[in-house]
Parts: sequence; C-alpha cells; structure tokens
Amino acid sequence: MKKKVYFKTFGCRTNLYDSQVMMSSMKDYEITQDETQADAIVINSCTVTNGADTHVRSYISQVEKNNAGAKLFLTGCGAHTKGESLLKENRIHGVFGQSEKEKIDTLLKKDKPFYDPGDLNHIDDIIVDDFVGKSRAFIKIQEGCNFRCSYCIIPFVRGDARSMDEEKILEQIRRLALNGFGEFILTGTNVGSYGKDTKTSLAKLMKKMSQIRGVRRIRLGSVEPIQITDEFLEILDEPWLERHMHIALQHTSPKMLKIMNRRNVYKQDRELFELLASKGFAIGTDFITGHPGESEELWLEGMKNARELPLTHIHAFTYSKRDGTSSASMKPEVNGKIAKKRLHEIQDLITEKNLSFRKAFNSNLDVLIESKKDGLYQGFDQHFNKILIESDDDLLGNWINIENYEIRGDYNFAKF
Repeated sequence: MKKKVYFKTFGCRTNLYDSQVMMSSMKDYEITQDETQADAIVINSCTVTNGADTHVRSYISQVEKNNAGAKLFLTGCGAHTKGESLLKENRIHGVFGQSEKEKIDTLLKKDKPFYDPGDLNHIDDIIVDDFVGKSRAFIKIQEGCNFRCSYCIIPFVRGDARSMDEEKILEQIRRLALNGFGEFILTGTNVGSYGKDTKTSLAKLMKKMSQIRGVRRIRLGSVEPIQITDEFLEILDEPWLERHMHIALQHTSPKMLKIMNRRNVYKQDRELFELLASKGFAIGTDFITGHPGESEELWLEGMKNARELPLTHIHAFTYSKRDGTSSASMKPEVNGKIAKKRLHEIQDLITEKNLSFRKAFNSNLDVLIESKKDGLYQGFDQHFNKILIESDDDLLGNWINIENYEIRGDYNFAKF
C-alpha cells in the first residue's frame, strides 16, 4: 500500500503550479486531500513578507499537534530563507529548493534529515496535464525577476528572469484543453518579462495559445506597467482575453516609487489605466503601505492619485522588513499601526470603486463555476468578480452565462 502525501501550498500562483508539478512527478506515493491521513506533508512556502513566514510556522505547529507522525518537508521560497533554521530546530525532516521538485519521490524516501537548496537557474522541463482539485489551469511561463525593487526578497530566492520553452508551454495547454480545461492563467515570478531572453514576447505566446482548440479564456498574473507594450495593446480587444488586468504599481506617489526603486511612473500609469478602462477592463493592482519614508504628505498624495485611477481590485499589504533588501536599512520607519490604518484606507477605497464598477456594468456575466460551499456555487466572471449562485443543477466545472443577477456588497448573486 502506497504511503500518502498531502501538499500544503502558501503564496502565489507560481507556488500552486509548482505543487502540481510535484504531484505530477510522484509515482511511488498517493496524494491525499486529508492532511490528518498523510504520512508525509510537503509545505510549499512563501516568504514575501514576515507574515508569510509566520503562517508557515503556525501551520507546522498545527501539524505537530494534529498529526505528529507525519514527516514534514519544506520547499518554495521559504526554503531559502527559513529552511536551515527550521531544520536545525528539528521541526521538519527535509528542505529542498524549487529546482529539485521533480525529484519528489527520491526526496520523500530520504531517511536522514537533509537540506538541498538546488540552484536558481533551473527551468522546469515537465509537462503538467492535470490540476488536482482545480477547474482553472495555472501555466508557469517564466521564473525569476531582473527587477530589484528595494523592498523585495524574491529575486534572491527565485533568481534572475528566464523563460520556459514556448513549445512545452503550448503542448501543456493542448493536453490540458483535451482534459477539459478552458481557462488558463499565466503565472511566473515576473510574467511580463516572458520572452525577453528568447526573442519572443508575451503577446505572441498568448496569440498562439488562443488558437488551440478548447481555450476559452486566458488570464494573466501580475504584470508591470512598462511591460504593456504596443504589441500587447493590439490584443486588448481579443474575445479570449479576460476583461481583467492586474498591473503592479506598489504605490501612486512619484517620490515613493523612487524610494522603492520602482520602474513605473505615475503619470504614465494613469494614462495606461484610463486606456484599459475605456475598453471595459476591470483593473487590479498591488499596493504597499508603511514603507520607510512614507510620510503623511506622501501618503495623502498617494491616496489622491489612487482616487483618480479606475481601479477595481487590490492586493494591498503593510510593508514587511526583509533582511538583505535595501529597504531594511531605510529611515524613517513608519509605525505599524499607521501602516495598518493606511492599508484599510486604500482597501476601503477600492472596495467602493469595485462596487461602482459592478453597478455600472449592464451586460451578461460569463462565469466558470469553481466550487460549492454552504449550498451555493461559486465562480468568477470575466472581470474577476466573485459570484454566488443558487441552483438545483450540478454546475461544478461548467461555464454559464448569467443575464439576471443581484449586486451585493463584495460579490454578485444569481439564481440559475
């Protein structure tokens, strides 16, 4: 009887993809969705903030309490920053870097504790043709980042930007489409850098993807404003492109952007966002509050500029000091309570903007049903807005077009 392995994934879509790679690579073990039944637990960690590290430690404590017999293995970005210390504390059995994930069978069999960080130049070679427990497919198209934003540790744990082989990406999508997947989410450490090192581009890849039978909707992970090229602008009207773009700003004060060593310029960001909004796109962004140097004056400027942007979604978080980054030694620091207050201000603003966007939209919603909870089906429409649906039919995994729906606080509701 095969031993059972449970995968616990933290963080970004890239980690979700990496977990699927490990699942696809396993031959000698059985995957379980019940962590209490697992003989081994693989923790695919995130280390983008101190909070992310805390979540991983808390999860390890939870496992130690509820399933003390399971062997714990740590991978992901946290393997490079916290792996050695957790290993020395005897809280995990093994640590391995992202480049080693295809060797999962061999790693799980190791009797002695180990630390195998791998290398930061690795390119995945495996083709994933299924996504366990998912109705959408995540496609990793690149790894690493050449940007050096002052606050970010990720380039040091993921390496420099490098693109996956185009034909392998397309072959993966062909197989997944044959297996019934219709929505594809392109992910990576810095998605917009795809093709820079292989003399192609993100737009070219997406056009080729769209020609594969069964591909219905393509969605991007986060891209940088400067990566929206003229060539990319030419595909904005294509019906297969999700009407939602997530474009990372991190701030809207020009001075704060310089402090953060960002490459975007607010004036140009605004022009781009207004163009996208004119074409009906919902627009999300990332935003950091409380970064060193964010005075009250700069914060107020940032909020003023944010009000002027046609934003509908936001991934905002308070600044978290990461050792080894230039921001870690910057002064003056911002009080944590002030940073959290600012976080709530920007979140409340975008919540209002999202509600206004949904009220102003007067057409049908194209929805992929992803799950069912408390008797209601859940999915996301073409603008990446959540919808809850009441229905007597089995809708899981189906695409449905909704004409009549009710607009509620942070989601839409329909009977179907």
